[in-house]
Amino acid sequence: MTVSLRLRRLAVGAAATGLLAGGAAFGLTGTAAAAPAPTPAATVSSGDHHSKCHWEKGHWEKVWVKGHWEKKPVQDKTWKHGHWEYHHSYKWVYVPAHWERHWVKAHWECGHDH
Repeated sequence: MTVSLRLRRLAVGAAATGLLAGGAAFGLTGTAAAAPAPTPAATVSSGDHHSKCHWEKGHWEKVWVKGHWEKKPVQDKTWKHGHWEYHHSYKWVYVPAHWERHWVKAHWECGHDH
């Protein structure tokens, strides 16, 4: 019984040592890979970029829409032999340029210098 207990302790010790050594080596390779790459001088720093951002609330915005053609449903109604008859069809209609109001969701607005 003492032999098997000694073998178990030896096996556990060897496994723990291997895990510690392997973990340390793996940790060193991970830090080397995770090191940031050098940035060129022309890149804007991240602190400057975030200082130009502000929260834009959701709002209605007027948008100019150019003139265009739309397919609109048309209902023709005619009196025939004592009752109304309805005919449904579609017709292309030109819609002139106009202003429309669109809802803009809330978002971050960041100014960029180019």
